[in-house]
Amino acid sequence: MQTEAQVSSKDAQNEVNADSGFNIYLRLLGYVRASWFYFTLSIIGFILYSAMEPAQAWILKHIVDVVSNNEIAENRLLIPMAILGIFVIRGLGTFLGSYFMALIANKVVYDLRTSMFDKMLLLPSNYFHSMPTGRLLSKITYDTEQVTGSVTSAIKVILREGFTVVGLFSYMVYINWKLSLLFLVVLPVIGLVVSYASKRFRKLSKRIQGAMGGVTDVASEAIKGQEVVKIFGGIDYETTRFRDAAYENRRSQLKMELTKALNTPIVQFLVAISLSALIWLALDPTFSDNMSSGDFVSFITAAGMLSKPMRQLTEVNSILQKGIAAAQSIFEFIDMDVEVDQGKRKVQSLKGEIRWDNVSFQYPTADKLALDGVSLSLEAGKTLALVGRSGGGKSTIASLIPRFYDITGGDLLIDGHAIQDYVLTELRDQIALVNQNVVLFNGTIHENIAYGRLRNAPEEDVIAAAKAANALGFIEELENGFDTVVGEDGVLLSGGQRQRIAIARAILKNAPILILDEATSALDSESERSIQQALDTLMEDRTTIAIAHRLSTIEKADMIAVIDHGEIVEVGSHSELLEKDGAYALLHKQQFAE
Repeated sequence: MQTEAQVSSKDAQNEVNADSGFNIYLRLLGYVRASWFYFTLSIIGFILYSAMEPAQAWILKHIVDVVSNNEIAENRLLIPMAILGIFVIRGLGTFLGSYFMALIANKVVYDLRTSMFDKMLLLPSNYFHSMPTGRLLSKITYDTEQVTGSVTSAIKVILREGFTVVGLFSYMVYINWKLSLLFLVVLPVIGLVVSYASKRFRKLSKRIQGAMGGVTDVASEAIKGQEVVKIFGGIDYETTRFRDAAYENRRSQLKMELTKALNTPIVQFLVAISLSALIWLALDPTFSDNMSSGDFVSFITAAGMLSKPMRQLTEVNSILQKGIAAAQSIFEFIDMDVEVDQGKRKVQSLKGEIRWDNVSFQYPTADKLALDGVSLSLEAGKTLALVGRSGGGKSTIASLIPRFYDITGGDLLIDGHAIQDYVLTELRDQIALVNQNVVLFNGTIHENIAYGRLRNAPEEDVIAAAKAANALGFIEELENGFDTVVGEDGVLLSGGQRQRIAIARAILKNAPILILDEATSALDSESERSIQQALDTLMEDRTTIAIAHRLSTIEKADMIAVIDHGEIVEVGSHSELLEKDGAYALLHKQQFAE
């Protein structure tokens, strides 16, 4: 059995959740504020629509009274015209309410998606390492679609059917207030049913969102790794993974539909009990003595008409809770902390002098240091080559320069100033990067070379950069030349061609600091020699940090540092390190033997 303290704790948690849901929805409605004019037109439309519901009951009363009093001749034209007017006004109200509410919802979803995308581009690198791509895409696509329902369908039903209930009930009070009060008795019971269903709907909606993220995760990984899946016989395994994820989503959806299917008939039954009692009392002369035949018929008609809007108001609860759960996920994402940038120092141009002073670094999810006490000094315009075994910390050292990560301890200085003192965007403007895993976008070759802030670069500069990267030859052989679309992630180009496009992009940027992370790894021997010549030209008078496994590509480096387990093992020139006959010499002998 539950203790009194446990029950009290659950009640308190439910109150917090209810309050949280209300606040989330209010924040969501804040996005409607910019479209207040359209929202006003929509409300006017729903008021017009709702006002015509009791008008229909009134016209029925008038018809009954006219027939009872034998006044047909005098009202033969008036009544049809009144009916026609009611439907014209109702149609106008439906158009105004529905169209402008859809317009608002479209704008809200657009604003949410753009806000999420803007935030995504500002998030720190560790977020992307911990969040699967499919789950992130699910937030931007699926979650925002769920919000659409809560802004369009939910608000439309709440306003339209809510005004209808108020209008019909007010008309009933006008006809016979004593009988009308009976409806108020059942409202608290309906409220309890709806409250329970709301908590259930929101809980299931969150589960569905998580399951949907799982579906997109598996699908995204299978699409990206389709070649590996086929070669290593992973089709059955991936099929099972996807079916499991899809089944979890289906199971949660069915639970949601079960709750919805039970919620509606229960509320309908409660309304039916009220209507039955209402009609039973209405047939009692004590309650209907002062009512004409028309009053009696229109009262019962208005009471019957209440059933539909009340049913729709309870059904909209599931849509509303889906939207609130989705909005909570969206706002949690939007409220995430962006990359820390407290730098005030403006950057006109950097010389490129870099000094690591007892630098240590630990990844947020790791339990040990990735770098421990790294101390190096690199003069402006010189080249530092980082070598060592995989996982030793070479890429980590390089990633600290553009501040993809912030150091955990020690000091990292550029031109004598702490790297944190520089304005982040301006610091990165002074750095060019060529990754081992080349990143190309689904656009033309020209767009990938002249990317971002380089997009307005003169045509001749783009061509010169391509030529320097030994890419002009294969580009000119393509049917559309620089206007050739490379496909997603450059899939329509070979690995070597993608690498040369990335190098051309770095050459075009002409930044004082250059980071080369295995920049020639995807090239054949012949291409490597020509590219290495281009890189040698590019590296002149630039501070360069080159990460390499092929030691032959960094023999001319001014300084070579051997990294192992996050520590500097050896530092010196190529010849000096060979003379030491230490870790570097051992690596060199192994590669030479190969």
